[in-house]
Amino acid sequence: MGAWTTHWMLGPGPSDHVGAAALDSQAVTVEAVFRREYGRCVATLIRFLGDIDAAEEAVQEAFSVAVARWPSDGEPPNPGAWIVTTARNRAIDRLRRESVRDERHAQAHHLYGADAEASADCAPAPEDETVPDDRLRLIFTCCHPALNQPAQVALTLRLLGGLQTPEIARAFLVPEATMAQRIVRAKRKIRSTRVPYRVPAEAELPARLEPVLAVVYLIFNEGYAATADSLMRLDLCAEGIRLARVLAELMPDEPEAQGLLALLLLLHSRSAARLAADGSLVRLAEQDRRLWDRGLIAEGQAIVRACVQRGRPGPYQVQAAINAVHSIAPSLDGTDWRAILTLYDQLYALTPTPVVALNRAVALAEVRGPAAGLAAVDDLRSSGLDGYYLFHASRADLLRRLGRTTEAAEAYAAARSLTANPVEQAFLDTQRATLSRPDADQE
Repeated sequence: MGAWTTHWMLGPGPSDHVGAAALDSQAVTVEAVFRREYGRCVATLIRFLGDIDAAEEAVQEAFSVAVARWPSDGEPPNPGAWIVTTARNRAIDRLRRESVRDERHAQAHHLYGADAEASADCAPAPEDETVPDDRLRLIFTCCHPALNQPAQVALTLRLLGGLQTPEIARAFLVPEATMAQRIVRAKRKIRSTRVPYRVPAEAELPARLEPVLAVVYLIFNEGYAATADSLMRLDLCAEGIRLARVLAELMPDEPEAQGLLALLLLLHSRSAARLAADGSLVRLAEQDRRLWDRGLIAEGQAIVRACVQRGRPGPYQVQAAINAVHSIAPSLDGTDWRAILTLYDQLYALTPTPVVALNRAVALAEVRGPAAGLAAVDDLRSSGLDGYYLFHASRADLLRRLGRTTEAAEAYAAARSLTANPVEQAFLDTQRATLSRPDADQE
């Protein structure tokens, strides 16, 4: 494939009203705990119950209990532990009720005798475990060869990330109904083939690495570009980086694991600059680069340099290198777009997907002009990106730069219809509104 290095590496008793408000506040608290703790709780319950559906059902029931009790009892000191303990007790009660066979009764007895405090606190795995992190262990378990890779990733995102079906469908660019069926089939396959909930042997880890990397990346990505509500979910960004660190430590000889960590660090370094004081989205071109986290940038760049020295490039390493080029540029105009375009050429050779081609087209526009970029984007019309809002948003920007404002307005409207995120919708509305300004075509 040739060298993939670039010159950048050489650089350095209340009233009813108050009561209702308290209930609303508590509902928000429970939702926040759900987003933060769902994956950890499910991972813990699966480890104790050995059954995915039973664990999910028990955790969901525990959150229902929380919605009913916390408004009057108050939020417990350790909400995640409370959920795990409640879910565990509910699961034991259900097993006892359904104990029509001695095996079920014995299972319930075993669970009842387990150390509740250890389960509630999600005690770490024994030191001889191959995978020391409970959630990362579950990711490896779900990424079993019995399932195809899309099913592996979708199911793990549902269990670990606590992502809902619409969010996962968005990540895969497929209809929600299609994703729901995929998740159901994956669970059924695990049940019918009796895939064991166990830690893979060390020799099995590399074969499962690709889907595991995809899961960690998509958990982070849902945090970095959330499906709804807000532009970012920093809890998922932090969890994605945490899992990437554990994975990089677990597999130090796998350059793609290192590349993923570098990519997430470099992306997250820009988080503080992505929103204006009024909560509106700030594009890369307008970001105050003084707000970028230089510590994360330095760490990410160092990892990329180490990956380059290994000479085994992969998709995550190349994406990290692209973001490393962005990270040293003083401005959009000062960015080495030719280096970025070259890196996108290499990325497309590794993963020839329409999304990579779209990103390459954006870089091409910066090197050869918006007409060349638009031609490359329009070549992707039949590639399945018509339901991807960034396809239309990118096209709208290039049409605007070419002065084709009527077509740009139509493209902005198409993009807006394809995102449920209010921050992104407001940004697209603003961009479309600027088209009516007399000087919009000259910007």
